[in-house]
Amino acid sequence: MFYAFLKNVAIGPWVRALWQVWQKGLDNIPRHGGVIIASNHLSFLDPVFLPLMLRRPISFLAKSEYFTGRGLKGWLVRRFFFAVKQLPMDRSGGQASSSSLGAGLEHLAKGGQLGIYPEGTRSLDGRLYKGRTGVARMVLQAEVPVVPIAMVGTFEVMPSGAKLPRRRKVGMIAGEPLDFSRFYGRQNDGDVLRQITDEIMQAIQKLSGQEYVDEYAPRRVTSGAARGQSPRPPRRA
Repeated sequence: MFYAFLKNVAIGPWVRALWQVWQKGLDNIPRHGGVIIASNHLSFLDPVFLPLMLRRPISFLAKSEYFTGRGLKGWLVRRFFFAVKQLPMDRSGGQASSSSLGAGLEHLAKGGQLGIYPEGTRSLDGRLYKGRTGVARMVLQAEVPVVPIAMVGTFEVMPSGAKLPRRRKVGMIAGEPLDFSRFYGRQNDGDVLRQITDEIMQAIQKLSGQEYVDEYAPRRVTSGAARGQSPRPPRRA
């Protein structure tokens, strides 16, 4: 009820109006059953904009740092993420990460819609980075389709480090579902996990038109990162 209230009354109408939110390819997303929504990640506001464009509720595997912040800001962020049914994802590896994935698998088994950012973190410079194979492992364990998503304009609205959002048009392009049933049962094959992940990233890149970087995204500002460049304009079919 709180999710629907935020989407349809408290936040959704204002966000749609201020940022002239648009979407394309919505019919590519199944209306029923478990499905993974795999998106590029350009802004802290991506998990706010994307749910407004979808027909049914979506939960995200969000980085656990969003749930452990201190002070008033940390408390507000934590309460918001819990209230809209987001799932904390521990990225430290090992058993902690496996447990996080388990929560996502349970959600998919119940026919839910699960959002994943395969890059693992926001892009600091607007480019698309190499995907991490956790998304592929989840695809094979849950045996569900993957819909590639390109968020457009959110980097310009609020790139990493920005204090306040700017007013720009924001959109979402949904590609056709990807079927990886030919790989079911091979979730322990590293080559298969990498192939699936790369196919997902290629589909996202095709939709977004972003420059692709064949390395993992840095999680903090490093030399050559966070140059503030805008991603390439998305292709319009």
